[in-house]
Amino acid sequence: MKKSILVVAATLSVSMFINKSFAQTQDTIKKTSSTTTTTTTAVQATGDVVSTLSSNADYSSAATAAKAANLDAKLSPTGTYTIFAPNNAAFSKIPQDKLDGLLKDTTKLATVLKAHVVSGKYGKAEIVKALTAGKGKATLNTVDGQTLQLSISPNKTVQLTDPSGDVAEITLFDLVGTNGVVNGINNVLMPK
Repeated sequence: MKKSILVVAATLSVSMFINKSFAQTQDTIKKTSSTTTTTTTAVQATGDVVSTLSSNADYSSAATAAKAANLDAKLSPTGTYTIFAPNNAAFSKIPQDKLDGLLKDTTKLATVLKAHVVSGKYGKAEIVKALTAGKGKATLNTVDGQTLQLSISPNKTVQLTDPSGDVAEITLFDLVGTNGVVNGINNVLMPK
């Protein structure tokens, strides 16, 4: 009987030792495994605001539309502009036949795109300043003479409202170009 108890105790001791060693080995493996981190480095602007659209894959539809409408030539290189660019998801909300028609009619396309462009630089800091001065509201004039109302949405995000009542939230700030800035929005604004 004493031998049986001794064998059981020895087995338990060896078992506990092996489990403890295995656990320490696993901790060591976890501690020594390498981790990869991604960092983002600010890049100095190398192109105008229309070219800057191409620097972000989420805005490829807006970049294609801007180039098709020859918007880069229409925005003076000596001026400063802010483009409120709809992201790809915003363009996908437009029925395909309507989008195809818009892309074929470059005059109408240019009109739609100009409703997203204001003179001057309105990055995040300037928008916050304008909203603060206006007690939560601000008006911006587009390059084609329409107005965009800036305000704070019920979700506490910055939103734009055009004269037709279309609303878009700003989802990305400060893609900087040589002649202004691009801010991303989640809807295509359709002018009157």
